[in-house]
This record gives sequence, structure tokens and C-alpha cells, in this order.
Amino acid sequence: MNPLGQSQNIAARAGRWSARHWKTATLGWLALIALVFVLGSMVGTKELSDAGGMNGDSARAQRIIDNAGFPDNPAEVVLVQSTTLGVRDAAFKRAVGDVVLALSLVKGVEHVQSPYARGNQDQISKSGRSALVPFELQGNTGEAYDGVARSLAAVAAVQAAHPELRIEETGGPSIDRALDDTVEKDFRRAEFSSVPLTLGILLVAVGALLAAFLPVLLALTAFVGATGALAFASQLLPVDDAAGSVMLLIGLAVGVDYSLFYLKREREERALGKGREAALEAAAATSGRSVLISGLTVIVAMAGMFFAGNATFVGVGLGTIIVVATAMLGSLTVLPAVLSRLGDKVEAGRIPGFARARRGRESRVWGALLDRVLHRPLVAAALAGGLLIALALPSIRLHTADPGSGDLPQGLAAVQTLNRIDAAFPGAPDSAAVVVKAPDVTSPSIKAVVQRLEEQVLASGAGHEPIDVDVNPTKTVAVVSVPLAGKGVGDSTSAHALAELRRITSETLDSPGIEALVGGGIAGSYDFNAVIKSHTPLVFAFVLGLAFLLLLVTFRSLVIGVTAIVLNLLSVAAAYGLLVVVFQHGVGASFLGFEATGAIVSWLPLFLFVVLFGLSMDYHVFILSRIREAHVRGLATDEAIAHGIKSTAGVVTAAATVMVFVFAIFATLSQLSLKQLGVGLAAAVLIDATLIRGVLLPATMKLLGEWNWYLPRRLNWLPRLAHEPIKTSNHLQPTLDAAP
Repeated sequence: MNPLGQSQNIAARAGRWSARHWKTATLGWLALIALVFVLGSMVGTKELSDAGGMNGDSARAQRIIDNAGFPDNPAEVVLVQSTTLGVRDAAFKRAVGDVVLALSLVKGVEHVQSPYARGNQDQISKSGRSALVPFELQGNTGEAYDGVARSLAAVAAVQAAHPELRIEETGGPSIDRALDDTVEKDFRRAEFSSVPLTLGILLVAVGALLAAFLPVLLALTAFVGATGALAFASQLLPVDDAAGSVMLLIGLAVGVDYSLFYLKREREERALGKGREAALEAAAATSGRSVLISGLTVIVAMAGMFFAGNATFVGVGLGTIIVVATAMLGSLTVLPAVLSRLGDKVEAGRIPGFARARRGRESRVWGALLDRVLHRPLVAAALAGGLLIALALPSIRLHTADPGSGDLPQGLAAVQTLNRIDAAFPGAPDSAAVVVKAPDVTSPSIKAVVQRLEEQVLASGAGHEPIDVDVNPTKTVAVVSVPLAGKGVGDSTSAHALAELRRITSETLDSPGIEALVGGGIAGSYDFNAVIKSHTPLVFAFVLGLAFLLLLVTFRSLVIGVTAIVLNLLSVAAAYGLLVVVFQHGVGASFLGFEATGAIVSWLPLFLFVVLFGLSMDYHVFILSRIREAHVRGLATDEAIAHGIKSTAGVVTAAATVMVFVFAIFATLSQLSLKQLGVGLAAAVLIDATLIRGVLLPATMKLLGEWNWYLPRRLNWLPRLAHEPIKTSNHLQPTLDAAP
């Protein structure tokens, strides 16, 4: 405390400086955001390569393939299928011939392979009622998209001429083309829905149009600036496409939260009769400080992704750290600057009927609930804790797997065709790739070794025919494609077959000058899961340990830190349980529009833990700061709990409602992984803001009493941080009075 009685914490000093230099703070923020975004757009975001997002032997195998100079023409395939005709029937042969002819005449199509040509027997199904016509598209991705549009039109014309057969095209380019259109529509709908929805919720929460608009504006500018900053950071650490989507989610959530916390506290202090300077100073010293601690806690949680052992997680963690830091910086600088300039005009556009929300009064609903919780804390803790444990119990059987094509929107025609090919030609979509690197893979000795590999694989039952060998132009790399036994990714039989194939490869090709690795989709999924499983304890230890230390320093209490960790873990576990019920057991599948795959997407549990822990700590720090503030000012613990939670219930409810609805929008998207992400995030935030913050936290604190503030004497050296609102001097009064 300085002689003038002003708070000297960083947030308070930032707020005072911004109020004195509101033009510099506001214009500087806008200029910084614009400059970073423009320069970032010029630099461009460096994206992670396919191999960069993989792990283990499969990643090394993919790098060898990428550097081997194999022709990169995208592959497509046409399925010709009948329930009544066989592949030897004349009508079936005519249809296949028409497909081959039509594709051969399409510009940009090459290497069309008839299933009736010598050596192509593997293009005919065992049932004798399905045949494949594979071909390649010339050029890069953009040119391939043009080519696939022409090939799709040609195939559609052949289908019209042979209505008695099913004639459909699928493949990477056609699926990507359809998926891009679907994802673009999905995200456009999500973007158009999230911003108006957020504004509507904030209008109810703050009761004024301008006050509701400010948090959204801050969140969007923070996201724009963070996107530009990520472009520079990606030059050192390439990022996956998912980073942008996650940044939008987290940026909108924390940006709105931080500015709403700050704004509501400033309006609350003003409603209590304080002058404009004093209200702003109190908001900066208290809510501003909570924003700082909350932001640091979220950043600590997101930094846990750096220990996941996978570059995709590193990129997502990097992006979220940047957007949270940007939102935090804006909340501590430009927001107080704008509030100092606007003064009471921030309530322009008042909405009739929402005066209570605007004046910051305590919520009657939450107040009534809290009174009952504090009256019978043991009963409340038992009921809420029991319900959360019941929700968390299914998480014991949580099973993760790469969903493969199951992650794709099942309504897409190309995806449905892919599923039909998978059924008619089991093993074909999930072939393992044995990558052999040597000075000359066409030498007799290497050919003999590869032949022995094929024989042992077939004899072991790990793989089946047809086994294909593809050699690069320089004859230094051979890729042996082995259709594995089992149903593919996530299947135990396929996992065992992969392990057997790797054993055989290691034993057969273990010679000087030869490098042999097993890659492919199943191998990539297996290696990814192995890395995540081994690194998960490290991520948990890092996040929980640093969050505990941060809370210990902030609140000078061992008990506060421990209870915060336990409560947050309980909410995450409950979210896991709901994911298992919905997506593994398929409860509500028809309502959400998906087909259950019996598993949760491999990356989701760890990602959800990191994100949910960070976001839930936002509310925890904000509420505990108010409780601690009241306790430091002399209120008994019971009174401080009641005051802290009642006074923050409105803003926490509004902030949580924004998060729940924004996250729930993602549950309506087409991809299964995004549905799981949306449901998991929305459910966890809802649980956290109701059962945890509204019932279990106050009940637990009531039962603990003065033990809440327990700190061993040997830790008295920890710094003391002020929680109470500070009496301010009038040295800013001329600046504030000059505001209109």
C-alpha cells in the first residue's frame, strides 16, 4: 500500500495508467492488433506436416515417404456394385467398361485401372458383386479439385445410364471437397450464431447495449491479434489447422469472461455510490487482479499441452496461450481506458426490465439456494458430491480410439461410398505400410528379403492378400502395403496384427544398410495413443502442480489450493462420464445426429482436461477472490462465503451461459470429434458453474470453516497480496471529469 492508499498490484497500476492515457491505450491497442494481424497475414501461418503430427515409427516412416519423391497424384476409386448381378455378367461388364471409358476421356485423369485387366483381381470382391476402378488425378490440390469435379460428373452420367447398378466415386480429393464445403457451412453457421447469441446473453446480464457490446468487441479483437501473433510463432513451432478453431472457442470465452468480470465490478462499485475514479480503481485492484490470476492459471493449464509428446497438442497449446494472454492484456489496459472515457455512458441503450442486473444486485435465485446450502452444508455436499460421482463413474470405462472415417460426416455421399468399399473389401482402407529404405531396393538381395517378409506375414495371419510393393523413382525406398487382419483402427485384432507385423519386419529386415519401419493409419493411431498414454501423467502433474502453487501464493492457503484441485478434477471426471454415456453407449445419438463408434476420439480426454481445468479456474479464482476480499475486510468465513458467492453469482452465471451456448454450437457440427468436443466442454462448464460453484464449493468451505485459510508457519514467507478494494486519491479526477 502506498501513502495515497492506492493498490500497487500490477492490474491496478495498469488500470490507472490506462485511465490517465486513455487515447494512447485505446488507439495503441487497435494499432497493435491491426499491425500484428496484417504482418502475420503477410508472413503466413506455417502448418504442421502430416508426419509432424504423428509419433513413433509411423512418423519416421511417413517422413521417409514424404522425402522419397513418390508421385503425389491424388487417388480416387469408383465402386461398381450390385445386389443381383455378378461381376462376370454382361450388364456388369458393360457398366465397368463405360466407367473406364468415361474416366479416360476426362481431362486431368490418368492411370485408370480396369478390374478385368491382368493382375487386377484384387479389385473384385470375394462376393463377386463389387468391383473397383481406381484412377489418379493430375496436379496439386487445387487442380485435383477441378479434376475430381469433372470425374464426379462423368461417373454420375454412367450411373444414370445404368440405374440397375450402384456406381459411385470416392477418395481423398472427393471426400476433402465435400468435407470442405460441409465444414465451411458448419463454421459459418457457428460464427453467425455465436456472436449474436453472446450479445443476447450479455444484454440480459448487463442490461445495456453498449456494455454488452464491449466484451464481445474485446474478445474479437483479441482473437484477431492472437491470430496474427500465431503466424510468427508458427515459424518456430508449426501448428495444426485445429489451433485456429480452438483459439476462436477459448478466445471468445475468456475474452468475454475477463471484460465482464471487470465491467460488472466497476458498475457495482459505481452503484454503491463511489465516484468514477474510485469505482474504476476498485475494479482494477480487485477484478483486474482476478483477471490477471485467472489468465495466468489458464496459461499454466494450456502449457501442459507442451508435455503431451505430440506436435499437434503443442500447436494448440501455443495458440491458446497467445489468445488468452492477448485477451488478458486487453482487459487490463484498453478496457479501463474505454471505461474511464465513457463513464456512465457505458450504460447507453438500457434495456427496460433489467435494472437489477445493471445495478449489480445479488441474484435472488442463487441467494435462496446458497442460504439453504450454507444452512445444511453436509447434506448439500453429500447430494452434490454423490451426483457428481455418479456422473463420473462411467468414465472408468472410457475407451479412446482414432475414429477413422467414423469422424467424417456420415451423410456425405463420398463417405457412404467409402463405408461400402470397406464392407465389400475388408482390410483395403487400413493397409499398413512397411517402408524399406536402402541404397537399391530393387537389388536381388532386398527383393528376396521383402519376399520373405510377405510370406511370413501371410503365414502368421497378420495380413492377407493383396500385398503391393511400390518403389520410388530413385529406387531407394520401397513401400510394402499389407492389408491387416481385423476391422481397422480401434480393433483389437488389427492392433495385434500390427504388433505381429512389426515383429516380423524387425526380424526379417534387420540388416546393415536397411532401414525398415511400419507406418500407415493403424500404426499412426497406435503410436499416437501410446505417446498420449505415457505422457498423460506428466501433463496432469505439471498442470495440477503449477495451478496449486499459483493458488497457494494468491490466497496464502494450502486448503484453498487442495480443494480447488479436487473440485476441478471432479467436474472434469463428470464430463468424461457424460462423454462415455453419450458417445460410447450412444445415448442421445439420434438427437445429436451421429452414429456411435464405441470410443472417444483419442486426443479428446487429455485436451478436455487441460482446457476445462483452465476455464473452470477462471470462475474459481474470481469467486475465491471475492470471498477472500470480504474475509480480509473483517467478515467471518461464513459471511464472507455468502457475500462472495452471492455477489458474483450473476456475472459467473452470465459468463458460464455464454460458454455453454458457444460450446454447444459445436455439438451441432457435422464431424464426430467436434461434436464430442462441444458436448464435453458445454457439459463440464455447466456442471462447474452450477453444482461445483453453486453448491459444492460453498458447502465445502462452510464445513472447513477457518481451516480454509490454513497456512503452515514455515510458509509465512509467501508474499501477501491485497484482496480488498482500495481507497483512492483524487489525482486522476481531472482526467475522469473530462470524460463526457
